Amino acid sequence: MDDILQEFLAESWENLGQLDSEIVELEKDPQNAELIASIFRTIHTIKGTCGFLGLTNLGAVAHSAENVLGKMRERMLEVSPGAISLVLEAIDRIKELLQGLEATGEEPKTDHSSLTLMLDELANLATAPVPPTPQQTPPATPESEKTEVNTVETQVDEAPLGDQDLTEIVETHPEVLSESVEPLAPAAAGAEEGAARTSKVSVADLSIRVNVNVVDSLMNLVGELVLTRNQLLQLARGDEESKYAAPITHLNRVTTDLQEGVMKTRMQPIGNAWNKLPRLVRDLTQVTSKHIELVMTGAETELDRTVLDAIKDPLTHMVRNSADHGIETPEVRKAAGKSESGTIHLNAYHEGGHVIIEIQDDGAGISRERVLKKAVSQGLIKEVDVPHVTDSHVFSMIFQAGFSTAEQVSSISGRGVGMDVVRTQIEKIGGTVDLASQMGKGTTVRIKIPLTLAIISALVLESGSQPFAIPQLGVVELVRLSAEDCKKIETIHNKKVFRLRDRLLPLVHLNEVLQLEEKAPEDHDLQDTNIVVVQVGEDQFGLIVSRIFDTEEIVVKPVGRLLKNIGLYQGTTILGDGRVVMILDVGGIFNQCGGSSAHSQSLTEETTTSSDRDTISMLLFGVKEEVTMAVPLSLVARLEEFPLESIELNGDRKVVQYRDNLLPLLSVEGAGYSGGEAVDPQPVIVFSENNRSMGLIVNEIKDIIDEQLVIRMQSDRPGVLGTAIIGKNAIDVIDTQYYVTRSTPNWFGKVEDKTSFRVLVVDDSMFFRQLVATALETEGYTVVTSDSCVAAVEILEKDSRFHTVITDLELPMMDGFEFCEWLKANENTQELSVIALTSANSSADQAKAREAGFDEFLVKFNSHELISCLDESFARLKYKTGVNA
Repeated sequence: MDDILQEFLAESWENLGQLDSEIVELEKDPQNAELIASIFRTIHTIKGTCGFLGLTNLGAVAHSAENVLGKMRERMLEVSPGAISLVLEAIDRIKELLQGLEATGEEPKTDHSSLTLMLDELANLATAPVPPTPQQTPPATPESEKTEVNTVETQVDEAPLGDQDLTEIVETHPEVLSESVEPLAPAAAGAEEGAARTSKVSVADLSIRVNVNVVDSLMNLVGELVLTRNQLLQLARGDEESKYAAPITHLNRVTTDLQEGVMKTRMQPIGNAWNKLPRLVRDLTQVTSKHIELVMTGAETELDRTVLDAIKDPLTHMVRNSADHGIETPEVRKAAGKSESGTIHLNAYHEGGHVIIEIQDDGAGISRERVLKKAVSQGLIKEVDVPHVTDSHVFSMIFQAGFSTAEQVSSISGRGVGMDVVRTQIEKIGGTVDLASQMGKGTTVRIKIPLTLAIISALVLESGSQPFAIPQLGVVELVRLSAEDCKKIETIHNKKVFRLRDRLLPLVHLNEVLQLEEKAPEDHDLQDTNIVVVQVGEDQFGLIVSRIFDTEEIVVKPVGRLLKNIGLYQGTTILGDGRVVMILDVGGIFNQCGGSSAHSQSLTEETTTSSDRDTISMLLFGVKEEVTMAVPLSLVARLEEFPLESIELNGDRKVVQYRDNLLPLLSVEGAGYSGGEAVDPQPVIVFSENNRSMGLIVNEIKDIIDEQLVIRMQSDRPGVLGTAIIGKNAIDVIDTQYYVTRSTPNWFGKVEDKTSFRVLVVDDSMFFRQLVATALETEGYTVVTSDSCVAAVEILEKDSRFHTVITDLELPMMDGFEFCEWLKANENTQELSVIALTSANSSADQAKAREAGFDEFLVKFNSHELISCLDESFARLKYKTGVNA
């Protein structure tokens, strides 16, 4: 019985999580029969299970709410704001009862008879059904045809129950509802066209529920396995001929796959953290008397559950702030020439190894002058520095503890408490938060957080004779200065800086920050200096360390109790050689040093001269003994070193596996040089543009010199632009275009971004689905697959934002012809391009396909023909979008 109760609680909480947003959506679109049916089914499911488990109190509230929703579904009751508020009150009571049941194992005995009486009175006053107008009739779906309710199409003089009748019921029972549940003015009509229609789809046959503790335990075990794998790899590096080398290599591959698999089980859509926000915004509109629309995109973006839990409160606070401080009252907005209804846009997407969350409002914006005035009064900025402070630095003041520009404190916000907590919580999980604002236009908060916290890639380094690790996501680049170049490190305002290309980089000795003694070498003047360039938000600074080792997959362990409050460490880990090392918190180091790029930027402006602006950075490299060539550093994407054994021959071309792709390699022999002896590891200069990359094999990376680039002597040799004087030497400058076009002939051709073009592939053969998906994804299209038309209908009912559907004709339960007819009859999908991809090639099938509404009829499987069809559809969409724009 306990297991059944736990299953009931888990399912009920899951359903209620989606219910808040569905009811708020219904209030905006009262005629949406599908939403009403979905909400009714959810409450009906809870009520039915309550009867089975003997939960009479919970069942009574659910039953009364179900009666009201049933009348709404049968169009005997108007979907008014007052009625919606009453249903929301019932849902809140259901949540309270579930919380009590979960906490004690027994159903609370709270008396809800007044609420159930009000709900029953509301349901009993419902009138005869009113037939919907033709425009309101929802398109037929296979599901709605099965569950359609026969309504009595009789005209009646009496209108459906509205807020006037509800007022009488509320006045009879004033003790039940708060003022916010009184009948309210109708919400702004018309939800945004194309808004997602959510429906409850059973996943019982496709998924299982696993207790979170089980997944966390499994993740910990995988973490220990990763540590052991790292230790074995460390041992294997010293003995390549060992009989254990091959098994360890296989163990490494399997561990990596297992780690990725377990990580996927912990990944959840960020929409799970957004469920409460529509209800929050709705309640805030009642308190503030503002008209606010909440638009959410990217809810399907996935991230680790622990990260998801950490950002729920910051997100709630940011949305509440936008509603209270950002969006103006309707009168103020109208006077400013804006629409009376304000918009808060919540957007999430992946970027590299991070998830980006943006909270954007079209409100009043933040006054730079007011923030500066407050910052000066609190001593955060000196009066003399005010003209030189950048906008980003000004708005970052808002995240200081106790900082607030609010003229009065409201019940929602304005005490200067919260924004500093938001930043603290985001930085605690290795993220950053930035704010940009424009007066009269609105404010955007950009949160950047890692996908996961459990296992990360880190750079291992040494300072003060002790090893440390830095998460690789925060490392921008590594710089090594020779003993001679160390003289270029300058001291400005008692701070060390280094001119790195076009900017001044503040420098910090890591051992000094950590209060560790660095043992000075005897030949200190001949030692190179290692700099790790790291990023915190929009700021960059350099950490000077004694040694830099390699990157390593590490398992993050929490910081011990005694070190938790230091603020310089974000965790600890065990390296492959068994050493326990601390993981540095780059943000904490930055804050402790009090560094800011605003200061370094002002220094850059002060020290930049006209001659500096005329110079560019040139990368010098050797192609053979005593032969040096150059290339503008701005054209170089990265400098890499590859073991010779990793370089492969593909036909007559050299390639290397690089960042989940193949990197073509060319040598400088085409420039008239024979090239030197092979070097292991092989230095390579990587050039990249968009999604194209190529590597140039060289013998040695020599130096970077700032020089005015003037070609003194033109060259007729292929691959050489000419000769320039660089560092008082005559050096050939390579023609980068020559190499990139040799590597990829269409290098400068326009690269179409087709990821926004979504394709749904339907076929009952898993092999063929994967075959088609691979071909289309290679071309850049976004592909979703389904094994049946019935499952495809469920996908499209939940999310109709596709551009093309590709389907087989011979499928079980619903064949391709029926599926196409449904697509063309459904309002949300009738504009989709539908392609039949089938092995049936008879003229009768083709005629039947045309009659059903197929746009194309293709025979399995000519990938070039299919891609050509999609490219034409993509071109039409681009043209249509361009015309509309």
